[in-house]
Amino acid sequence: MTYLLAVDSSISGPDSVSRPLVAEFADIWRAAGPDRDVVHRDLAAAPVPHLTTAGLHYPEAMRRPHENVDPAAAALQNELIEEVAQAAAVVIGAPMYNWSLPSTLKAWLDHLHVLGITTSSDDAPGRLHGIPVVVVSPRGLAYDNDDPDRAGDYTVPTIEKILAGSMGMDVTSVPVDFTLADRLPAVAEHAAAAADSLAAASERLREYALRL
Repeated sequence: MTYLLAVDSSISGPDSVSRPLVAEFADIWRAAGPDRDVVHRDLAAAPVPHLTTAGLHYPEAMRRPHENVDPAAAALQNELIEEVAQAAAVVIGAPMYNWSLPSTLKAWLDHLHVLGITTSSDDAPGRLHGIPVVVVSPRGLAYDNDDPDRAGDYTVPTIEKILAGSMGMDVTSVPVDFTLADRLPAVAEHAAAAADSLAAASERLREYALRL
């Protein structure tokens, strides 16, 4: 089976912007071939635990004597890594919460990052090296970290640093701006920009899904 791993982390339920986009991406990807399937991991409905020891950041041979790793925790980490390693591609719903990523998503990323196992270098690619990842990241306003007056997105850069910079995955990010335009009066003036951003994101995701 060739599958897409679809990861959701939004806690917004029917108000979520990322969940419908992730689902749309998954549906298009699945329909593009008869042997395609989708594996769904919902980090809001079934959050993975935070790491309880720094030993899980390292392979067993590099752990210090006091870094006791629970076998069940190690088994879960291996399960999460294998789920990504066996995927043809990954799509992640990563809404901005307080200028950063949901803690459940960060916990999942922490499980994936194991020095020398999933991390990559030019002469030693890791287990997840080269796997395509699409990050869907709605945010209440619009941000441009190259402009000091509009900086503030610490969601996408963090994910890109971990997945692409450290693990060598092929990451494409698709932001959606002004998602609070229908909720906060102070942002209501950006309603048209919000609709345009959502439509553009949907079209980009469709293109990526068909390309993968």
